[in-house]
Amino acid sequence: MEENYLNDIKKLFDYYKMLGERAMKQVPEEKLFWQHDENSNSIAIIVKHISGNMLSRFTDFLSSDGEKDWRDRDFEFESGGGSRKELDEIWGKGWECLEASLNELQTEDLQKTIFIRNTGHTVSEAINRQLAHYASHIGQIIFLAKLILKSDWKTLSIAKGASKEFNARKFSDKTRHQHFTDDFK
Repeated sequence: MEENYLNDIKKLFDYYKMLGERAMKQVPEEKLFWQHDENSNSIAIIVKHISGNMLSRFTDFLSSDGEKDWRDRDFEFESGGGSRKELDEIWGKGWECLEASLNELQTEDLQKTIFIRNTGHTVSEAINRQLAHYASHIGQIIFLAKLILKSDWKTLSIAKGASKEFNARKFSDKTRHQHFTDDFK
């Protein structure tokens, strides 16, 4: 079961990564830095935060506190210019760190205790915590992309009013898909 957990959690992280990337790809470069107001985050700010969090949490994942002293979390929330290429690099660096750490884990690691901000978590608890954190921020990215693009937004899942058609197509295909993320590849 723990081996299944590791495989499943990797698929879920990949799924949320894909959703974030597909949403950001639709947004014009200059709009990645748009903020509703000074108290709101832009897509770029959220990307910086997700990546900073991943680098902090998953560098030396099993052997050091997940809140590294070199992390500048407050900087992650500062607005500023940049380019899509720079954001893609920031995004990629965080995901590479997370993926490398997950790929190194063995099933026996899941019950080990690690620390985040000096609070103990089993490895599986820490992973679940991070998945929920990233999923919430990727939801924000999707919401901002929809807000920015308005009627030009292309859905990442089943379009409004298309559920019956989607289900008819899914159930007419006699092949059973192994994982829900297969539907969105």
